[in-house]
Amino acid sequence: MERLVLAQDPLPLEVCHRQDAKSNAVGAPRLGARSIAVRGLPSAGHKLRRRWRCTVHFNFAGGHPMDWLELKIDTSHAGLDAVTDMLEQQGVTGVMIDDEADFQSFLENNRQYWDYVDDDLLAQKKGVSRVTFYLERNEDAYGTVAAVRMAMSALKKDHPEYAPLLLTMADVADEDWENNWKQFYKPMEIGSRLLVVPEWEEAADPTRVKLVLNPGLTFGTGSHDTTQLCMMALEDAVKPGDKLLDMGTGSGILAIAAAMLGADVQTIVDIDENCLKTAHENAEKNHVEIGRGLCGDALRDPKLAEDIGGGYDVIVANIVADVIIGMSPMFADKLVKGGTLICSGILNERAEEVRAALEKSGFTILSHEKSDDWSAFAAKK
Repeated sequence: MERLVLAQDPLPLEVCHRQDAKSNAVGAPRLGARSIAVRGLPSAGHKLRRRWRCTVHFNFAGGHPMDWLELKIDTSHAGLDAVTDMLEQQGVTGVMIDDEADFQSFLENNRQYWDYVDDDLLAQKKGVSRVTFYLERNEDAYGTVAAVRMAMSALKKDHPEYAPLLLTMADVADEDWENNWKQFYKPMEIGSRLLVVPEWEEAADPTRVKLVLNPGLTFGTGSHDTTQLCMMALEDAVKPGDKLLDMGTGSGILAIAAAMLGADVQTIVDIDENCLKTAHENAEKNHVEIGRGLCGDALRDPKLAEDIGGGYDVIVANIVADVIIGMSPMFADKLVKGGTLICSGILNERAEEVRAALEKSGFTILSHEKSDDWSAFAAKK
């Protein structure tokens, strides 16, 4: 389990891909996470990127690049279902829905998974009820657009409460969604020993341990402060043969780094099956083993907590302050005497809360490292 930070992000660092039985838009562009920065919460986060009420995502099936029309219909909260039904009648079955009401509901009901919400994002979401869909740019598409405009006019006449019912249109190429974000993800030297290299990049440094990564839909590119703080702590803590548990593995970057530093990674845990799959794929790219993958929320699932086992020399948990606080006793229980806990995902203003919880659970703080916004602790049982 990791953290969710809701903020404006200049880069679509992850792209969503999901095929829905209702979607017949084969080859349509993946929908990038352009509206929010999702840094974690693998299960809910991946389902909620750039949409708070979206039931259908297009599936990107590869093939030749195509040009697409991106169309947006602004309506009211009450008009969302009517607009999607109208679009389905016109043959449009793949849609994305942004809705402030669902956005606020998500914030209220998932407080344990996020630390702060950027004011700009709140302002951007305020009053928004929008349906977005894509059409391949050809003659048929413009016929569909004309039919949608006519249907909208009728809908607006019969239901003024669905106003404003405004349609906007823009061109987009699938290359923009699929590849442009990659230009911002470059090789990174982390700590004194590690070099994180995106799968599509080339880099070599004989003095560093090279970790090849394709984050896919998961959190953990190596670029975020919390990931780097954890990796530097692993450099100091891991000894060859140490039994290690990675809680909230995401892309697997921390488990893989630990394995490449000599750890015996026995277990990785995440609340999203896709993260476990991606983590093991990334481990294969680096020719290391990262143990078994367990899926679920160990805070709420006693059987999972039991299945995770114990006797670990090192636990790394890049998650969120509330979860670290809640799991502190469990972490202590699962470590051997003298074992090390490395934890991050902690905003600086919440660091003292986490410190107090760790000390209450019997940990001795070894180090407290900070970036501008984030904290990481290394603690000894």
